[in-house]
Amino acid sequence: MNDRSFLTKFAWLSIGAALATITLKTLAFLLTGSVGLLSDAAESVVNLVGAIVALVMLTIAARPADESHAHGHSKAEYFSSGIEGVLIIIAAISIALAAISRLLNPQPLEAVGVGLVVAVAASAINFFVARVLARAGKQYNSITLEADAKHLMTDVWTSAGVIGAVAAVAVTGWERLDPIVALVVAVNILWTAYGLLRQSVAGLMDASLPVEEQAAVAKVLDSYKSQGVEYHALRTRRAAARRFISFHLLVPGSWTVQRGHAVLDQIENEICQVLPGAEVTAHLEPLEDPVSFEDKGLNHAHH
Repeated sequence: MNDRSFLTKFAWLSIGAALATITLKTLAFLLTGSVGLLSDAAESVVNLVGAIVALVMLTIAARPADESHAHGHSKAEYFSSGIEGVLIIIAAISIALAAISRLLNPQPLEAVGVGLVVAVAASAINFFVARVLARAGKQYNSITLEADAKHLMTDVWTSAGVIGAVAAVAVTGWERLDPIVALVVAVNILWTAYGLLRQSVAGLMDASLPVEEQAAVAKVLDSYKSQGVEYHALRTRRAAARRFISFHLLVPGSWTVQRGHAVLDQIENEICQVLPGAEVTAHLEPLEDPVSFEDKGLNHAHH
């Protein structure tokens, strides 16, 4: 479960796809002179940088825990989606500037047929790779691959819009439609960036597990109340694919240490069945001791 170095092969696939689509889209732009297709090529350059960052980060995140990083390096994945977010913003602004200048000075498009065939081929590559990455991201719980897949899917939708617009310009002769679509592309890209940045910040700030996962943990713990077992100070956090759960388990003081420990082991196993790969830390305390109910982590004002 913990060796994630094989995930880098997906990042290499993404890099290959980005190089191929940049080449094809730039060719489409050179053939047609469409600023919409240029904006599409710019988005693929962002994809390339994003894929390279993803590769670096997946390589780092796969390193095992060491003395100076006791919890492993999985947090590195959040930097990747954060940097991708910033890159997308830069691309969006540069596209918008090119589109505005073209709006002010419209120009006719050339060789539209050939240009569009090339652009469609580029989108097909992106669509295929996005599907592969999305499946891998879900399967291996990697925020980096999911971000990369989302990124490529945005690119596919963008390309579809741009291709439609260039075709429409060729049919109607309304040249300003091309830069208008390029501006829409820019706004769409900014929206993607916002989503990625929000997700990365939440990860780096040690956000708790999603509500439904917390509820699943509580359900396991509640099922032991009939045996006279209580719990408190339940805390959760996640770092990329890893989940950390901690709580205090209160058992009757008359129980032997062995019995309390056996119940705790059972609970930990059940939690790991509900949330595979979770790392559970628990304190065993006697129910009768009033100090047990003081949450030392949260309540520092002890008297």
